[in-house]
Amino acid sequence: MPAMSLLAVTVLGHDRPGIVADTTAALAAIGGNLEDSTMTLLRGSFAMLLLVRASAGEAEVRSALAGLEADGRLTVEVRRLPDDGEEPPGPVQAVTPYVLSVHGADRPGIVSALTRVVADAGGNVTDLTTRLTGDLYVLLAEVALPERSDVEALRDRLAATARDLGVDAALRPVETDEL
Repeated sequence: MPAMSLLAVTVLGHDRPGIVADTTAALAAIGGNLEDSTMTLLRGSFAMLLLVRASAGEAEVRSALAGLEADGRLTVEVRRLPDDGEEPPGPVQAVTPYVLSVHGADRPGIVSALTRVVADAGGNVTDLTTRLTGDLYVLLAEVALPERSDVEALRDRLAATARDLGVDAALRPVETDEL
């Protein structure tokens, strides 16, 4: 059996119906298996990142996806990622998931200031979405905090930073669903 590579596929450009279907069909046709993916629309622009496990190499995957770029409205990139089947090195640390929500008047520096507070507390941003609607700026971030974090102290630091920025911030635990 051929070696399976882990590939990052990005698709960026003008939105249109069928991009997800066309991309995933082309990957399935060459035996690509989606392991992780994210996709969003940003003011009419399409952005998707896929982690694909495939026996095909970068060139073959790129060739399979070439049709997406035919009209010049999308750009596709394929890059092989290092993958030895192991988790990244370092100590495994128990984490607790939280959601950070922020809203208020738009201004530069909101994301950097608030995510710095999270990082300084040992937290890791695992997903982040922002939206600007008129003058209202909204940020939603999933963060993983070390299990023994002082969450109340972090909330206080986030609140102080948010006040300095003229926005409101809230940190709450993620509600876990049992399957």
